[in-house]
Amino acid sequence: QVQLVESGGGLVQAGDSLSLSCAASGNVIFNNYAVGWFRQAPGKEREFVAAISRGGSRTDYTDSVKGRFTISRDNTKRMARLRMNNLKPEDTAVYYCAADRVTSSQVLLGRDSYDYWGQGTQVTVSS
Repeated sequence: QVQLVESGGGLVQAGDSLSLSCAASGNVIFNNYAVGWFRQAPGKEREFVAAISRGGSRTDYTDSVKGRFTISRDNTKRMARLRMNNLKPEDTAVYYCAADRVTSSQVLLGRDSYDYWGQGTQVTVSS
């Protein structure tokens, strides 16, 4: 199994940038896993933010973050990252990293596609 730990959240102002990290551990080969980022705001369901294929060649984003957020990964370090630019108050949420084993260079977009989740990191954007 893979364990995931997010870090990098915090309180920022609108227009600021923030980078989230997701560190993977466990007796796994990280580049066999697709990775995704999700977020959950108070009173709302957890929603998809971004996803990256196991080798990093394919990415996908929800429309509201396209052009502002960038997902990346470094398989040698067993890390995934979410770079968030031009943050908006509506980006405020707990952000979760997720991973699941795949057999092709696919991106996984749905919550139910992922078996492994981190504990989340809070991102708060003030106006």
